[in-house]
Amino acid sequence: MPTIRREVDHSICIVTFDRPDSGANIFDAATLTDLDQQLDFIEEEESLGGVVILSAKKSIFIAGADLKTLLHQAQTGEMGAFIAEGQRIFNRLAALKIPICAAIHGACAGGGYEIALACDWRVASDDPATRIGLPETTLGLIPAWGGCTRLPRLIGAETAAEVILKGKLYSAQEAKQLGLVDKVVSRDQLLDAAKKKMREGKRPSPSPLPQGEASCGAAGEGKTSAPRASGNPAPARALEVITKGLSRPMEDSLRMEHDTIVELGETDATQNLIRNFFLAEKYKRGNSKQTLEKITHAAVIGAGVMGSGIAQWLSSRGVSVILRDVGTEELTHGLAKIEKTYAEAVKRGIMTEEKAKEGRARIVASSAPIEMRDVQVVIEAASEKLEIKKPVFRGLAQKAPHAAMLATNTSALPIADLAAETKTPERVIGLHFFNPVSRMKLVEVVIGTETSDATIARALGFARQIAKLPVIVRDSPGFLVNRVLFPYLLEAAELFENGVSAQELDEALLQWGMPMGPLRLIDEIGVDITVDIANTLEKAYGKRDRAPKILREMQSAKMLGRKSGGGFYKYEGKSQTANAEIEKWRGANSVIPSEVEGSRDESLKVTRRDPSTALRSARDDVANSLMFLMVNESARCLEEKVIASPEDADYGMILGTGFPAWRGGPLRYAENFGIKKLVEEMEKLARTNEKYVPCTLLREHAQNGTKFYEE
Repeated sequence: MPTIRREVDHSICIVTFDRPDSGANIFDAATLTDLDQQLDFIEEEESLGGVVILSAKKSIFIAGADLKTLLHQAQTGEMGAFIAEGQRIFNRLAALKIPICAAIHGACAGGGYEIALACDWRVASDDPATRIGLPETTLGLIPAWGGCTRLPRLIGAETAAEVILKGKLYSAQEAKQLGLVDKVVSRDQLLDAAKKKMREGKRPSPSPLPQGEASCGAAGEGKTSAPRASGNPAPARALEVITKGLSRPMEDSLRMEHDTIVELGETDATQNLIRNFFLAEKYKRGNSKQTLEKITHAAVIGAGVMGSGIAQWLSSRGVSVILRDVGTEELTHGLAKIEKTYAEAVKRGIMTEEKAKEGRARIVASSAPIEMRDVQVVIEAASEKLEIKKPVFRGLAQKAPHAAMLATNTSALPIADLAAETKTPERVIGLHFFNPVSRMKLVEVVIGTETSDATIARALGFARQIAKLPVIVRDSPGFLVNRVLFPYLLEAAELFENGVSAQELDEALLQWGMPMGPLRLIDEIGVDITVDIANTLEKAYGKRDRAPKILREMQSAKMLGRKSGGGFYKYEGKSQTANAEIEKWRGANSVIPSEVEGSRDESLKVTRRDPSTALRSARDDVANSLMFLMVNESARCLEEKVIASPEDADYGMILGTGFPAWRGGPLRYAENFGIKKLVEEMEKLARTNEKYVPCTLLREHAQNGTKFYEE
């Protein structure tokens, strides 16, 4: 069935994109062929005075190129032909002798905006659904159907570079201010406004700028400069095309677009970023067909950092919240945190003052028992100790008799132990939010041995209702994220204890792609909480989760990290410096793990070196060795069926820890590194450190030449 239809109205050809059996329009091979055929008619029909491009979809103009096609082509080396065909057809559209106007309503992204750029004029509806931009660089690609070529010629190199490098989608009014569209009207006036644009004829073609002007405009004295180095090379490559292409003929610039996107498509980073897009859609959408009751009333027990954060988030998403704690002081602190979060959201433009006011009004705080008969879900967020949580669950059956779901926000404690305190264990589930709740999208949905299917479905529906991304994990100590994260954190602390400086260690992991170094992360979590979680995990998993001596010494000395003003670093305002007070608990010599070349047994030994010498070549070795521990624990979670799929491990760690998306998650990283090679490296490390013994599943993949992912 055709994806495009046309009609002629008073010499204006109206071309409407309407993909059959879909709520979205996308560009795939069939759509490009249909567009090419429509152009045959338009070129031959001499009576036509103009063309308007429309979408028949409710909230999408054109969402861009089909990413499944692009990913497949990137893996098979066929991307070049697809990009070239798109360029040819868009060039054909731009070369029409009659004026063309894109009438944009709904999401207009990537290739969807590039076809609009090939038109002479662009009008957009003022509807909130209308979002316009070029997000390709966020997927490791560049706009290659004319985006890097036509946009700088339309709005100038500097503004175009800002739009393309940020990869943001803009509202219609923002797009008008930037010059992305020519006019904004109401949806019912859109077609008429597009037809009126025909009277202005063809837009004059801009001339290329001299090389010096083009370079200066894009990356010289302007706001946009070459992006900071990261594992995603697309922004820097896009800037290169914008800068060089603007001073050359359009066909040369388009050729640069084509060659650059093909090169990027072959990289692991780009393929991982595209896969992550599909993972985000999967976890956002879910696969349940049943319509679940919307949750409008909730109770949160505990007004600490997590409890107040959860209460604020629920209230901002339209849920009325009873916030309970044992004392007025705790509640006062909790409400102050909630107020601060709302104030910051207003300041950053995330919500209006009116919306913040409505959100605050949905919270009722009390230290005295309040009737909770209308409450549909209770979330316990008390201190991370069973002796505190158990009495809470014992009382919930009586205090919230109609709640369909009794949830705990525990980060590591057994759900089964809390469910055993109630008469209805089938209602008990874990909803592990991450700090800060207002920014972290992940929720671990932790299933106990007696949790019912109905409770699981409600929990998943509730998480999606409040705009969180749920990952299902089975009840086991640490669940997924903390279980995978902690061997990495504890080994980093042990390396520090043995002599590696905090700055070198953290810098090595920042360079590798983590958003924060492991020692700095321990300071943010809190040394005391780190030791408590490690103790819980050690009982289940043994030495690989034992907190090293230095963490226990720091805990005893009340050097707990940022909250106490000092941990691995000293904190004063926004500055952080090395904490000299913990030097007394470290090894005397600076050491790093290093394989000694030429040694007969190839055993791992320690290289002593000057503490002032940077890690340099050893930096990657240190980062990879720490990451091997994450890989090993992720594989164990899959092996033990704590999670159902490698996607759960990878996406959970990307969302929960900031694992670099371009590396694809721990298991995808293992595949890109080479599982056989990774296991060999781990076995060398295991000769002196038993934490590195590869799990059974890793060994099997290495021996059989198989992978975690089948494609």
